Amino acid sequence: MVYLDHAATTDVRPEVIADVAAELGALGNPSSLHGHGRTARRTVEESRERVAEAVGATPHEVVFTAGGTESNNIALKGLYWSRNAEDPARTRILVSAVEHHAALDPVRWMADHQGAVCEELPVDALGRVSPRVLRAAIERDPASVAVASVMWANNEIGTVQPVRELAGVAAEYGVPFHTDAVQAVGAEEVDFATSGVSALTLSGHKLGGPVGSGALVVARGLAPVPVLHGGGQERDIRSGTLSAPLTRGLATAVHTAVAEREEHVKHLTALRDELESRVRGVVPDVGVNGDPELRLPGIAHLSFPGCEGDALLMLLDARGISCSTGSACSAGVAQPSHVLLAAGADPDVALSSLRLSLGRTSTGQDVDRLVEAIGPAVERARAAMAKRRR
Repeated sequence: MVYLDHAATTDVRPEVIADVAAELGALGNPSSLHGHGRTARRTVEESRERVAEAVGATPHEVVFTAGGTESNNIALKGLYWSRNAEDPARTRILVSAVEHHAALDPVRWMADHQGAVCEELPVDALGRVSPRVLRAAIERDPASVAVASVMWANNEIGTVQPVRELAGVAAEYGVPFHTDAVQAVGAEEVDFATSGVSALTLSGHKLGGPVGSGALVVARGLAPVPVLHGGGQERDIRSGTLSAPLTRGLATAVHTAVAEREEHVKHLTALRDELESRVRGVVPDVGVNGDPELRLPGIAHLSFPGCEGDALLMLLDARGISCSTGSACSAGVAQPSHVLLAAGADPDVALSSLRLSLGRTSTGQDVDRLVEAIGPAVERARAAMAKRRR
């Protein structure tokens, strides 16, 4: 089996498995005041310190969550509610048109149910939001903007956004700026303090950590209204009993991914470039999506004219090769990628695309297997589409 879907989820690191397993044998609720509870609390707080150090934050700014989706919901809903409560005129949420659905859908829900005005910022042909576009959107009515959000790096085409410049524009107008950095941590240099962002989302299972672990980094002075109410844990931003095993596993994954980033990027960049070159040798008219320069090292997002991406996915799966047509959260639905459509791609091109994403355990043999299978798969997919159109 060949796994080329690391952007959806990746291998849990052996050291993470060991840490989680060790902690699962310990007893104690981190909120309890007795000895067992204090021991569990020590694990949580040490984990908080490790995560904060890895992403350039202070421990107080790290709020543990169950993952990227929850972190995005807390940031976008919570900051909107907080800012709108201070001034009811603040109704606008600015979000890029190429966000993961874990950000887009909460904002659209807020528009449908909470009186928010959802404005999706347009992107260029490479999938990038220009700081000029954000500035123009804010300047239409600065006093009405509650929060802005643009992901650090796109999960489908890999384009890296000018986050520091965008955060700087938002700061000029006093607008909190959130970024979904789920794909960026461990692949890009992510430093919360110097980036200028107000809130940052990260997720464990994209980094070799356990599924169900994540964090929202929230700058001092911001108090998003909680989505969950209960025991008041995590600065009253995220109630719920903390999992010492998951926080320890998350901390180990984040710390290790950041420490190994430079070598990891070199490995993935070389492998991705080889993959794209060799696929082009077999399928000369293949298209490469995303920014050719500023994109994640492990993502090759390719369009195969005359094919349907879903058909290619299943043909490759039959050969033991796992990949994706885009975001795993929308897999199985035959519709064009909203990311490619926002970047101006033709719907047929968007439907013909595959995301081949590499990870820490990817090898040259994986590329060999893909190259061996892709030619026959494209030929069969094109023949099937031509037959349907006759």
